[in-house]
Amino acid sequence: MSTLDHAKLDPVADPDDIPVNPATEPSLDDLIQRRFGRRDLLRGALGALAAGPLAGLAAGTAAAATAEPLGPASSSPDDPTRFDFPEIPRGVDATHHVAPGYSAQVLIRWGDPLLPGAPPFDPQRPNAAAQRRQFGYNNDFIGYIPLPLGSSNSEHGLLCVNHEYTNTGLMFPGLADAEDPAAALTGAMVDTELAAHGGSIVEIHKAGGQWHLVPGSRFNRRIEALTTPIRLSGPAAGHPRLRTRADPTGTRVIGTLNNCAGGITPWGTYLMAEENFHLYFAGSLDGHPEQRNYARCGMPAARYAWARHHRRFDLNAEPNEANRFGWVVEVDPFDPQAMPVKRTALGRFKHEGAECIVNGDGRLVIYSGDDQRFEFLYKFVTAGTVTPLPNPASAPAEASYVGRIDAGGQVHFRKQDMRRRIAAARAANRDLLDQGTLFVARLGDDGGLQWLPLVHGHGPLTAANGFDSQADVLIETRRAATLLGATPMDRPEDVEPNPLTGKVYVSLTNNKNRGKDGYPDTDPANPRTGNLWGQVLEITPQDGDHAADTATWDLLVRAGDPTDPAVAAHWNPATSADGWFACPDNCAVDPSGRLWVATDQGGGWPVTSGGADGIYALETEGPGRGTARCFFRVPVGAEMCGPRFTPDGRTLFVAVQHPGADGTEAYPGFERKSTFEDPATRWPDFADGIPPRPSVLAITRNDGGVIGG
Repeated sequence: MSTLDHAKLDPVADPDDIPVNPATEPSLDDLIQRRFGRRDLLRGALGALAAGPLAGLAAGTAAAATAEPLGPASSSPDDPTRFDFPEIPRGVDATHHVAPGYSAQVLIRWGDPLLPGAPPFDPQRPNAAAQRRQFGYNNDFIGYIPLPLGSSNSEHGLLCVNHEYTNTGLMFPGLADAEDPAAALTGAMVDTELAAHGGSIVEIHKAGGQWHLVPGSRFNRRIEALTTPIRLSGPAAGHPRLRTRADPTGTRVIGTLNNCAGGITPWGTYLMAEENFHLYFAGSLDGHPEQRNYARCGMPAARYAWARHHRRFDLNAEPNEANRFGWVVEVDPFDPQAMPVKRTALGRFKHEGAECIVNGDGRLVIYSGDDQRFEFLYKFVTAGTVTPLPNPASAPAEASYVGRIDAGGQVHFRKQDMRRRIAAARAANRDLLDQGTLFVARLGDDGGLQWLPLVHGHGPLTAANGFDSQADVLIETRRAATLLGATPMDRPEDVEPNPLTGKVYVSLTNNKNRGKDGYPDTDPANPRTGNLWGQVLEITPQDGDHAADTATWDLLVRAGDPTDPAVAAHWNPATSADGWFACPDNCAVDPSGRLWVATDQGGGWPVTSGGADGIYALETEGPGRGTARCFFRVPVGAEMCGPRFTPDGRTLFVAVQHPGADGTEAYPGFERKSTFEDPATRWPDFADGIPPRPSVLAITRNDGGVIGG
């Protein structure tokens, strides 16, 4: 199992598989070996190997494409975790599966009408104007904001959903037989792709045990890459390297691209993280003014035909356009007329997530990974403090008065209503993300972690190395972090702080390039060379201070098959044959402080686990620490994204993106590339002529209880 290569199953390399970091600092894998050692690893310093053969794996891999519900795989009375649900078995088929006792409702799908005047979904006729008013493609991050703002309402709120990218061959008809699919794309198709990127804001409410969209809601909104104007703010805004012919001020850009994970701020705004922006730009870097910068970002690596129809995606026609992507975008869901803002103080790299936590001193800390092999882990600490929102439920007890002094010196008081108080608090936070310090992590082999400030003039970040200002440091964050000596990581994806414990969890998805091509290596006894499976890192801030310069790190689990010694996976022995997973990606902390992990194996799922991606409950505390249990499974070829809980923990929203796309050549009974006309699954509609559709699902317990028990 561990000797196969993703490329043999997926001829199109994952953009995250191609390392571009020339760093020679010790990698995380090196540090793990130094800290624990091969002998300690095998003895179980990180968790003992699970006993017994991996029963049922082959049967699960060859499961028939059926929509029939699955029975429980295991539910042990001796389970040491805080989770109480029967697991589902490992496998792969054409539909989704959730643990017995739960229901998974398809809430909204690609192409569903969202804005007034949106036509019904018609996949046979690509139409950008229609797509701009419909739910976008490949839903990834999900945020939930209760209504009214400031409340903890778990039955009425706004969903904020990122649309990461498009799968052209599954999205459009007529491309399967094209000798050059890119050349076969029409301008209408390209514009539809642009319109399908970005994000959606959707008002939803729960009634009768089911979630419903609110048609015609004033909050419903699309942010897309074709026409949406976005403001640039912060230290890099207006810099000459961000100026273009269309925008000589360097302060306004059209659209946002490759929005992967994200975050929700305490004042109710939506953070969209721009990840693999390099995939959209074509051209040559020979003699290019941004050659060093763009090469460090992996450009050119055009996967799309956009440059043929829009000159701004041609690196030679518009040299600075690519510098205007790779940021974190802040959107105000409560003002559909407000222009989104790219907050340049948070740095430019392939952001995976922008999850927030309010520090003990009131400052906001935002964690983010740079999702590519051998890239880095970051945090941003605001200079100012968060002004908390008042809770509408406490309005009678917290009614306050504001004063005004007239020309005669008399003071006049009036009662301040809740709406005005919330607006005042939000206004105080409006530009909080424009000032602060960006840090990058360096991990020590003693379990210590240093946060290194990415500040102009600090260490090597000077004009001598091409950094003339803080704007240059932020535009070339990757190069700056390399010069500081940050630790190259195994694809740092989602970074999730736990507000109840103060711990921070980092999903390190995999790194099959470990030990190759001159990149940081491990010693010969290292079982994780060519790491296909990933691990979950746990960070403990010093004295609970997320703004501190130091922290400690540990490993929660090393993913992969615990019965294969060559994999050197490490789990709690209570983890079952169906509970272990590979390639952790998105994660979420539920209201009880428990960790849930979504996986993304890409086209390598036949190698890394033999089953489809899913949602896993992962215990972080007590005797069950390091025990995983399988809760939900996606259809063949899909990636598991989301996840997001309501404040009461009774609904879990998840995103299923690119169903029918990845690894279908190895799907038993199908064994060929999936296309629009001939997909491996037609989930979730299962209707002739309808391609697979990325969708958001709402999972609830049938008895109305808390997810996971």
